[in-house]
Amino acid sequence: MSGPASPRRRSEGNFDKNFGLLYSSGMAIWFTVFFLAPLVIIVVYSFLKKGLYGGVEPVFSLDAYRSLSNPSFLIVTARTIITSIAATIITIFIALPCGYFMAKSRNQTFLLLLIIIPFWTNFLIRVFAWMNILGNSGFLNDFLIRIGLVNDYIHFLYNQRVVVLVLVYMYLPYAILPLFSTIDKFDFSLLEAARDLGASKFVSMIRVLLPNIRSGIYTAVLFTFIPIFGAYAVPLLVGGKDSYMLGNIIADQLTKSRNWPLASAISMVLTVVTTAGVIVMMNLQRRDAKRLSDLKGSPDTALESARGSS
Repeated sequence: MSGPASPRRRSEGNFDKNFGLLYSSGMAIWFTVFFLAPLVIIVVYSFLKKGLYGGVEPVFSLDAYRSLSNPSFLIVTARTIITSIAATIITIFIALPCGYFMAKSRNQTFLLLLIIIPFWTNFLIRVFAWMNILGNSGFLNDFLIRIGLVNDYIHFLYNQRVVVLVLVYMYLPYAILPLFSTIDKFDFSLLEAARDLGASKFVSMIRVLLPNIRSGIYTAVLFTFIPIFGAYAVPLLVGGKDSYMLGNIIADQLTKSRNWPLASAISMVLTVVTTAGVIVMMNLQRRDAKRLSDLKGSPDTALESARGSS
């Protein structure tokens, strides 16, 4: 039976506890000042009255939220959701084979370097590079004219399609990296075993690989959908008048209309939608983690599933 703790041990324990609180206080202050406080300001401003010359007046009002029922705002919201979903789906479909190839490659370090290199360049510079490629006097139009495929310039810019294209390019690395990290941990012998059991290569990928990398897919979806949903620069620079997204509306309300309550209310819409997406993905990840833990006692389940689908 152990005796009472010595005064030295008690003092060491108190020091570790106090040091832990001191160490974590810096992060708590950071989150409070740069995350919680701005969020509280946005929430409060969304329920105030618009000032005559901008800003807000300390008068409770729901005018900002009533303005959200405006048909033009609903159109922009629908466009933003459709664009974000389309760009995210395309990004994931491109990132999956890229992550798979990187996981199977012997030159993973070199390939990771190629994925990270775009981050060394400023975001706006990459957007302007696409404008130079797709512009009326850009590289693509000059190339098509020189080889005789077209006789006049094609207007590639300033439409919704090019917005999706540039968004996919911008956020593709954010999808490749978590998918590569997850696929790299996958046991590829399971695919070979599924093929031996009669499953085709496509079926083994769908029934064996994808269920085991769902966590990486969920992470890739979050890393791409959330920033795309709040995109501002890409629709502004390469999109047309029919390519405005919610981020552009917020900027216009702050800088042109100076309607801070409405900008805050729209920001709350973005926050609620993205938070709901995060909660859904977290629940899916938790459910898949529980399912995989239940299957640890029966490792042949995935192979039997592949055999049944062949």
